[in-house]
Amino acid sequence: MLLAMSLPELTSAQRTELELVARGRQDKSRTMRELGQPETPDAAHALLLRLGLWDDARTPYAERLRAALTPVGLPVPAFRDEDRLDLTGLPAFAIDDEGNRDPDDAVGVEALGGGLTRLWVHVADVAALVAPDSPLDLEARSRGATLYLPDQTIGMLPDALVEQAGLGLHETSLALSISLDLDAEGNAEAVDVALTRVRVTRLTYAAAQARLDAGEEPFVTLARLARASRALRESEGALSIDLPEVRVKADEEGAQVIPLPKPEMRFVVQECMTLAGWGAAIFADDNGIPLPYATQDAPTREVRGESLSAQWARRKTLARTRFQPSPGPHHGMGLDLYAQATSPLRRYLDLVVHQQLRAFLTGSGPMSSKVMASHIAEAQLNADGTRQAERLSRRHHTLRFIAAQPERAWTAVVVDRRGPQATLLIPDLAYDVPLVTPASPGTELQIRLTDVNLPQLSVRARITEHEPREDHEGASFQQGQEI
Repeated sequence: MLLAMSLPELTSAQRTELELVARGRQDKSRTMRELGQPETPDAAHALLLRLGLWDDARTPYAERLRAALTPVGLPVPAFRDEDRLDLTGLPAFAIDDEGNRDPDDAVGVEALGGGLTRLWVHVADVAALVAPDSPLDLEARSRGATLYLPDQTIGMLPDALVEQAGLGLHETSLALSISLDLDAEGNAEAVDVALTRVRVTRLTYAAAQARLDAGEEPFVTLARLARASRALRESEGALSIDLPEVRVKADEEGAQVIPLPKPEMRFVVQECMTLAGWGAAIFADDNGIPLPYATQDAPTREVRGESLSAQWARRKTLARTRFQPSPGPHHGMGLDLYAQATSPLRRYLDLVVHQQLRAFLTGSGPMSSKVMASHIAEAQLNADGTRQAERLSRRHHTLRFIAAQPERAWTAVVVDRRGPQATLLIPDLAYDVPLVTPASPGTELQIRLTDVNLPQLSVRARITEHEPREDHEGASFQQGQEI
C-alpha cells in the first residue's frame, strides 16, 4: 500500500497529485481513491504529513482560497508636484505595534480658540500614486487587502509604494489629512479634508504610552479627546467589546502565540481612526461624494455586564458590516454615518475612499455610485478570501504552538453553552474550544489540550483535576481592533 511506501518509491506524479488536491487546485485523486480515502483537501493534507512530504509549518489555506501569495511587481510612479497645505510645523505621530512595516496613519492636535481642539489624522496619500482603474488599482482590487499570515506578509500594493508613501519613512511625508474641530464633550464643530505635507515621528504603543504616563503633550490631549469621543458614542448606542488579542508568529522551527497588552494609547489611536472615518463620511456626504460607506444593523439584543462571557455574547449580537455607495448608520459604533478611511495601504475600500476624496479636492471628478458599487462587490469578495485565509492560518499555527506543549494546563472561561456542550475561551491564546461540561457561563476551568489535528484544524480539551472558579464580573480580557 502507498502508506507503507518509502519516500523514494513515491512517484513525482503521485506527489504532485496529492499536493494539488491538498492545495485545493484539483478535485480528483487516483491515489486517494486507491487508499479508500476521501478525495478532499484535508485528507490529502493529512497524507502528505504522514508521508513526511509536508511538515507542520506548511499551510495550504491561502492557496485554497485563491489569495495571492506573490508580491506585486508593478512599477510605482513618483509623487507629482501639486499644491499642499504645509503642516510640517505641527508634531504628528504614527503609533503602531513594534515591527509594523506599513505606517499609513498618524495623529496630531492643534489648539484653537473658544474651547476647541483640532484633531488631525494624517493618512498616506496612496491615491496620488494609484489612480482608479490603473494597473496598480486593478491589482489591489483583485486582492482586496494585504494578506497577513503568521509567517509572511503579502502586500496589496508593491513594497516600493509602501516605502515611498508610508508616513514617517522620510523626513517629510505627503498625506490626505482629515481634521475635526472638537469641543470638550467630543462634538465636532467642523470637519475638513486636505492634501498636506507633514513631518511624522514613528512610535510604538509602548513608547507612546510612556509619554502619556509622563504627562507629555500631545498625548494627554489626544487621550482626553478620545475619552470624550468614546463617551459620546456610547451615549448613542456604541458597543464596547473587550476580548483577548494575541499575535501569532511562525516559521519553519515553530510557532508563537503572544498575548498583546492593550495600553490606553492603543484605544486612543483606535478612537482617532474612528473619528477620522466619521469625519471623512461627513465631508463626503456634505459634498455629494459617493463613498463605500460602512454600515451595520442594530444589535439583535442588549447584553449587560463586563465579564468575559458577557463580552462574548455581546459580540454575537452584532451584524456584519456592509459597504454601500450611500450613507447609513453604523450601530455598533454609534455613528449616523461612517467610512473606513485610514488604511489605504492595506485595504482596498479605504483606497477607494481616498480616490474619491482626492478626485473632489483636485476637481477631477469622483466615480459614480454605480461604478463604485461594482468595485465594492469585487473587492469585498476578494478581501473575504484574504481574511478567511488569515483566520485559518492563525488557527493552524496556534495549534502548532499548542502541540509543542502537550502537558501545559491552560486557563479557560466558559463563555457560552448550548445544551450539554459549552464553548470555552482560552485568553492566552484568544482561542475557543467546545467541551461537554455542566459548568455555567463565567466559570473558569483549568484544561489540557490534546490530539491536535492540523488538517482538520481541531484539538480536544479535557478538564484537569483543579476546581473551577467563577469569572468575576468586570474582569478585563482585551480584544484587538485593526488600526
